[in-house]
Parts: sequence; C-alpha cells; structure tokens
Amino acid sequence: MKACFQIAECSFSSAKKMQTSAMKACFQIAECSFSSAKIKIKWEIDKKMADEIIKNYVKYLKLERNFTKNTLEAYTHDIQYLLEYVEQNNLSLLNLKLEDLEAFSASLHDKGISARTQARILSGVRSFYRFLVLDDYIPDDPTELLVFPQLGKHLPEYLTVEEVDQLESAIDLTKWEGQRNKAIIETLFSCGLRVSELVNLKKSDIFEEEKFIRVFGKGNKERLVPIAGEALKQINLWYIDRNLMKIKPGEEDYVFLNRRGAHLTRTMILIMIKNYAKEAGIQKTISPHTLRHSFATALLKGGADLRVIQEMLGHEDIGTTEVYTHLEVSDLRKTILEHHPRNTMHHEQ
Repeated sequence: MKACFQIAECSFSSAKKMQTSAMKACFQIAECSFSSAKIKIKWEIDKKMADEIIKNYVKYLKLERNFTKNTLEAYTHDIQYLLEYVEQNNLSLLNLKLEDLEAFSASLHDKGISARTQARILSGVRSFYRFLVLDDYIPDDPTELLVFPQLGKHLPEYLTVEEVDQLESAIDLTKWEGQRNKAIIETLFSCGLRVSELVNLKKSDIFEEEKFIRVFGKGNKERLVPIAGEALKQINLWYIDRNLMKIKPGEEDYVFLNRRGAHLTRTMILIMIKNYAKEAGIQKTISPHTLRHSFATALLKGGADLRVIQEMLGHEDIGTTEVYTHLEVSDLRKTILEHHPRNTMHHEQ
C-alpha cells in the first residue's frame, strides 16, 4: 500500500514538472513570437519611412542636380543594394554608422561584385547620405571616412582612323538604313558624343554654316562642339532619305530616326555598331562609347591641348580626361619598343 502511494506521488510530481516545462516552453514561444512581431512592425515603419526618403532623394536629384532619367535610374538601382542590406540585418537607414557601411561594403565583395561596380554603388550611397545631411534627416555623414575599393588604371579601347574607315566600309549603302548609320558613326567619331547625346541630337542643334552642334550632356548641361565637314556631308545625305519618311508627331526635330519615324534608342545603336565591327573583322570589343574614346585619342595624337579635349567631351573633372594621356604614353612605349635601334638589335641577336 505504501509502495502504491509512493508510485502515485512520483507520477504526480513528474506530471507537475512536465506541465511546468510545457508552460515555460509556451511562454518562450509566445515571447519569441511577440519579439518577431515587434521587429516586423518596426521594419514596416522603417520601410515606409525609407520609401518616403527615397522619393524625396529622387526629387532632389531630378530638380536640384538636374539628372537625366537614365542617371536617376542608375542611382536608385544602386541604393537598392543598401536597402536590402539594411532589411536583412534589421538596421535603421538613418542610424547607420561607419562600421555598418564598412560591413555593407564587404558584403558587396562577398557577392562577387567587381571593384569598379562596388565603387559606383558606394559613390551612390555617399551621395544619398550627403542628401540626408543636407535635408536635416541626420546630423553627420557616416560615409565621410568610408574607404572605396582600389581600382587599377583601365585604359579604354579605341579605334584608329583606319579602323573607323573599316567600320564604315562594312555598311551596305543600298539598304534603307545604310546612309543613316554611316552618318551616325561619322558624327560619333567627329564630335565625340555620348550615345545618349546622339539619340537626342536635333536638327535645330546643328549650325551648319558655323560648323558647330549644340549638345546637352550629363545634368542637361549645354556645350558647343565643332563638327567636321565629312560628318555634315553624311548627315545631309541622310536627310535625302529622311525627307521621304512619315515622321511621328513630336519627333520631327530629331536628326536620327528609325523606320517608324521615331528617334532611335541607345540599344539600337549599340547593336548596330557591334554588328558592323563583326562584319569589318575588327577584333576589339567596341561600343558607341569606343568612338568617343577614338575621337579623344585622335585629338591628343594630333597635338590638341588636354583642356580643349575636356571641353569637347563635356568632362567636369580634368582627371577624367587625363586617361587619354595614359593611352598616348602606352602607344609611345609600344612604338619605341618596336622601332628603337637598340631594341631591334636585341631581337635580332
């Protein structure tokens, strides 16, 4: 009988312990759920506020910095990397410190993003935090001491005058678009335009007698660029075909049009130039921007002053233009190695 009471007492005690443990586990789960809910609510509030800040930032870039649509898209795309990082790590956009941004920078590297792209993203992040200080969202800029990845000197690819001639000789002038495309390549090479500047070039921007064109570059900044007689000749030949076209309303002033009578896109010109390069047997990887590099390199080799080239290209910083001096030095070194008598003697031995 005593043994039975002991067994019963033992069972009751075990049940009591199990009940207590179960209740404790329930409280822990409830506490955890409550904590997660708090984090979720906090993040939803932060996200709503972040969305509002990003909208204001885009307005600032558009109205005060006068950025184009393409530049605005690039800046907002790069900021998305930071927003994702902030969300994944339960951080607050307005309370990030230098160490948080250093960890963010390291995360870009871990994703396998190239050093050049990392630098571009971090530059966009710095621009964003400068805006936050300017608009009194935060008192200090946490990106001020942020170190950017080291970039090696990247020498741009360019074409020689002979290669530009090769490119143009690949054009079939019997086709509808042939003369237009020749005029495009000649204008890019003659004026050193960005492809976005070319697609937006208007007839009213061409001053034929003065041999100048008016260009609206980054930030809608206006500059005057000389245009060669050959480029004007090719444009006028294109106008013969253009005058026979049915042009869409609102597109009448654009110089270069597609078959449907609307102005061209950057992608159309990229594909066109790549196709001609392939047909011409040019082994270099080229794009419309290659013709801009070719323009600058040709000017430098012809003895033009670097400041003049900077003005023609619409570079704000002379440092951006100085890359062409590296190209010149690189070519000079190659010429010396190939033609200097001491070097040729060494090879002969």
